[in-house]
Amino acid sequence: MKSMLIGSILVFFVNSALCQVDDSPKELAVETSVERFGDYAQYAPTAVSLITIIAKNDKEGFWQLSKSVGANLTATWILKYAIDKPRPEGRTDGHAFPSGHTSFAFQGASFLQRRYGWEYGIPAYLVACYVGYSRLEGLNDRHDGWDVVAGAIVGIGSTYLFTTPYMEEHFDLTFRSSNGSYSLGVVYKF
Repeated sequence: MKSMLIGSILVFFVNSALCQVDDSPKELAVETSVERFGDYAQYAPTAVSLITIIAKNDKEGFWQLSKSVGANLTATWILKYAIDKPRPEGRTDGHAFPSGHTSFAFQGASFLQRRYGWEYGIPAYLVACYVGYSRLEGLNDRHDGWDVVAGAIVGIGSTYLFTTPYMEEHFDLTFRSSNGSYSLGVVYKF
C-alpha cells in the first residue's frame, strides 16, 4: 500500500509540473488562493502530531518528533544551499531544491503514519500532497516536480530515521500456576 501511495504521489507531481500554462486573471486568483492555503497547510500534519502526542501522553513520541523535525529542517536547508538550484519562475536565490514546504508537510504526515498508523497517516498524507501541489500550482510557480518530490523524500526519510510505532503497553507480566508449580513471565515489546 505504501509503494502504491508513493507512486501515485510521484505521478501526480510530475504530471502537474508538465501541465502548467499561461494564466488568466481568474486563474491568477485561484493560484493565489492555492498557494496561500498551502503556506498554512504545511503546518497541519505536525500540529496534529503534537496534539496526538499530548492526548496520548506520549513522551517518547515527543522526542522522536523533535528529532525528526530537526533532521528534516537541517537536511532541507543544507540541500538548498549545497545544490543552489534556481527557481522555475526565474528568481535566482538558489533555494528551490528541495521544497521546504513539502518536506515539512511530509515529515509531519509520515510521523503520524509511522507512529500511530495509517488511520492517522492517510488524511495527513492527503494534506501533504496538497501542500506539494500548491508549490507547483501557486501564483509564483516556486518549484518544479523534482523539487517537490525531493521535499517529500527528505521529509519522509527524516521521520523514518527516528520514529518507531507507538505501543501503549511495552511490558507484559504473566503469572501461571498448575500442579504446584508457578511461573512468572516478563515480556518487553520494542
